[in-house]
Amino acid sequence: MQEYKYESELVKQELFNDKRLSKRKMFDSRDISIELNTLQNANGSAILTLGKTKVVAGIKIMPETPYPDTPDEGSISVGIELSPMSDPNFGSGPPSEDSIELSRVVDRSIRESKGLDFKKLCIKEGEKIWCVYIDIYIINNDGNLFDACELCALAALKCAKIPKLDDEFKVVKEEYDGHLELLKNPILFTFAKIGDKIVLDPDLIEECASDARFSVAITEDKNLVAIQKGLHGAFKIDEVKNMASTAIKNYDDVFLKFNKILKSKSAH
Repeated sequence: MQEYKYESELVKQELFNDKRLSKRKMFDSRDISIELNTLQNANGSAILTLGKTKVVAGIKIMPETPYPDTPDEGSISVGIELSPMSDPNFGSGPPSEDSIELSRVVDRSIRESKGLDFKKLCIKEGEKIWCVYIDIYIINNDGNLFDACELCALAALKCAKIPKLDDEFKVVKEEYDGHLELLKNPILFTFAKIGDKIVLDPDLIEECASDARFSVAITEDKNLVAIQKGLHGAFKIDEVKNMASTAIKNYDDVFLKFNKILKSKSAH
């Protein structure tokens, strides 16, 4: 982005000495904060702040007709809106390529982790299933929307309640039939390559200086369940291995902080 040209040069100068303008270490993430159940009409919701990046996720669980090839499985649908109010570089109108990529990465992280048992989301085989709609809106963009959106979606899912249905499979207003069960806790880690240096959790200025982006989703059993490479630059094989290894090493610390925040919010 042209308006960050000067800042991008400063980022590169600092990284030459393995330093970041934010004073973080190369593989340090920014602090997170979370608010739960912030949307009255959602089945579950969360607002997550990662540094100065802020996003909100709402969950709506609706009875739908199953796909013909999976008559006994529920599904998920992820939509992400990049509003010009959160970043003047975002445009209004139909979903952009950036929005579509972001939605797909969040969807894949949750889906491929097997965090949701889709067969348990079957209401009546061949007739009705639950579809879990995950809608995410960007409030403020200061970089790394990938990790912020995925973690916010995870927080919203963990507090989501399943609506109660009547005999005709219609939702009974303000009545619920238990909480949505999450079997796995996928966490996304996004890296940026700037010149020959790699950093974790890039902020907006670092993103503007980036040549390549790499995101990897990890579960608590240390399995890699999804990866995504972005931008025009390239990574060496050793760099990819190092990023995956770093994500695995960082998982426990990030999940511990994430879970601690959720438990403290749930207690209130």
